[in-house]
Amino acid sequence: MGGHPDYDALLRADPPGSSWDVFGRTDERGTINFLTPERVAAAAHAVRTGSRFNLDYPVNAFEPYPTGTRPATQHHVFANNEFHRDDWLDSFYLQSTSQLDSLRHIGHPEHGFYNGLPAAENTDDSTALGIHTWAESGIAGRGVLLDVPAHFARTGRDYDVETTVVLDVEDLDAMAQAQGVTWLGGDMLLLRTGWAENYVAKTPEERVEFNTRNRSPGLAQRERILRWLWDREIALVASDTPAVEADPVVESDFRVPGERAPERGVNHSGMLHRPLIALLGMAMGELWKLDELAAASAADGRYDFFLTCKPLNIPGGVGSPPNALAIR
Repeated sequence: MGGHPDYDALLRADPPGSSWDVFGRTDERGTINFLTPERVAAAAHAVRTGSRFNLDYPVNAFEPYPTGTRPATQHHVFANNEFHRDDWLDSFYLQSTSQLDSLRHIGHPEHGFYNGLPAAENTDDSTALGIHTWAESGIAGRGVLLDVPAHFARTGRDYDVETTVVLDVEDLDAMAQAQGVTWLGGDMLLLRTGWAENYVAKTPEERVEFNTRNRSPGLAQRERILRWLWDREIALVASDTPAVEADPVVESDFRVPGERAPERGVNHSGMLHRPLIALLGMAMGELWKLDELAAASAADGRYDFFLTCKPLNIPGGVGSPPNALAIR
């Protein structure tokens, strides 16, 4: 689309499947490079009514957080006098609600983090690959929504958002075709599954119970998913789930032989996160609020829009609320 090598060419790169030589070995922006000024300007044509849709859930919307590792944020307000107010946050986990992952978030066990940053150098003192890189330029362009529950209903298939529904390239193509979507290069893909809507509607007690059996729909852990995303020059992929990819991993092309489970934290073995972030440098967003945007898209049959995303300008930040807005 934009003169970049296709995914099959990347398989001959060093390391295989990486975009490191496409964007340059000192690059820290990854697939956000697909959002050229020309593409951003062209994306403005997707604005027709001026209606705006917030794509961020509130802080603490997912309390308790499904993995149990991101405690609730505490918001404090103080006053120096009767007509003054100020505030601060405690325990603000930047990936505890709607979020955007920076390229320092997940590394590959054989090749390190994006562009070969060694794990030993990805420290508290480092700002390499931080979220500030995207904050400084901002993220803006054409967004496209694919609606998973609508697709399953349209095709007469059972759909349970509380299970591991694996979405492969055939599903992506079928959704795009049914919705009249064409890919222009540099698009930002938003995948609505209904998971977040389902979770926030639960009572606290129901959330605690669900977290003992947490499952979510998402992209298949297959090389053909990487090929599909890269060859369409997708600049960003986000969903309303905690992982974007199917969770837990059912079948994967990305297992590393002999790999041991980590002593603590999520076991990323076989996950799409590794090749997608560390090798391709793709921007990933999770737990985005997509219900109202999906309803508006279904009402008029138009699934593209102008999308902006402005993460917090935190030097070296691993993640951030996306501060995302869709304008139709």
